[in-house]
Amino acid sequence: MTRVLHVITGLEHGGAERQLALLLRHLPVACEVATLTRTGTLGAEIRRTGVPVHEIGMRGNRDLAALPRLARLIRRGRFDVVHTHLYRACVYGRIAARLAGAARVIATEHSLGDGHIEGRATTRGVRALYRATERLGSATVAVSPTVAARLRGWGVRPGRIVVIPNGVDAAAFAFDAARRAATRRRLGIGPDEPVVGAVGRLVPTKRFDLLIEAVARLDGVRLLLVGAGPMRGALERLAHRLRVPVIFTGGTSDVAGALAAMDVLAAPSVQETFGLGVVEALAAGLPVRYTACPALDDVPPGEAPGARRLPTDAAVWSAELAGALRAPRDRTRVPPVVARYAIAEQAAALARLYTPGPPDRGAVPIRERAHDAAT
Repeated sequence: MTRVLHVITGLEHGGAERQLALLLRHLPVACEVATLTRTGTLGAEIRRTGVPVHEIGMRGNRDLAALPRLARLIRRGRFDVVHTHLYRACVYGRIAARLAGAARVIATEHSLGDGHIEGRATTRGVRALYRATERLGSATVAVSPTVAARLRGWGVRPGRIVVIPNGVDAAAFAFDAARRAATRRRLGIGPDEPVVGAVGRLVPTKRFDLLIEAVARLDGVRLLLVGAGPMRGALERLAHRLRVPVIFTGGTSDVAGALAAMDVLAAPSVQETFGLGVVEALAAGLPVRYTACPALDDVPPGEAPGARRLPTDAAVWSAELAGALRAPRDRTRVPPVVARYAIAEQAAALARLYTPGPPDRGAVPIRERAHDAAT
């Protein structure tokens, strides 16, 4: 059986990290994981499923001693494929894989934004290092056509890019009334209290400040923010000043429970590479209001009737959230777009990419598939 080593920067809770944990349960190959930094809470969860997790012990971005340690692990494990995730792991992982003589090196680009990558500015040096190490790999996976376009803009050759979207386990997010009640009790939320929720890192591009301003205009509405990040203190101060009741959960492994507790999912982020939280919310039967979400923008209209795109205007957000909270809803109805991103299909596409040969031509941009179907 094909042996694959996944290399990732760290394994605390985050979109790319959760996506890797989900893939590990569905990939039809033997997998192990190497984390450059700490194993983290998610790494511990992965270990409990029986997947080996190796900690490289990298101390910082310029800790070159991590390279020989990672190369030794790859060589000793006789891995057929090295699959890297996130910027630092892609840079170090590709070099180590080549030093170790790995036959196939795949990278998934999860977090390439417009002018930033994983929170760091995309300076000339960052781009040059990325391009130089990208050439060491066999193929680069973009999680959306939006990311593929950004990679081409960075100078990555189109023939090296394959679009394989993030995947969702719809059954894991299916609405459960008992889960909703239990989560609300744990968080101190009343059974009938209206809740606007959001999921994501607490960073400026997510625009949770705008969301707090929007909820401040609504009476009796609680805001539930799921995620950790450097802006937590600033957001707490803003919520206190505007007298908005906010629950900050921090990072959590129970995103499904948090979504069950919500009445509407708000995603005011101005930059996204996919929009995994939006698709998970739709799988949970929630109405969604969003600003940027390639996962929805790259599919034919009508596949996500419960989602609506909004500008970055607090007054508009306030009115839309109020309307969504008032509207009747059936949490058991899941829109067609969720099935499009079924995790089994995405895992199968990745497994095909692990086989030596040209990139998987079946994994083409979603926008192209929609165009072909219409012509």
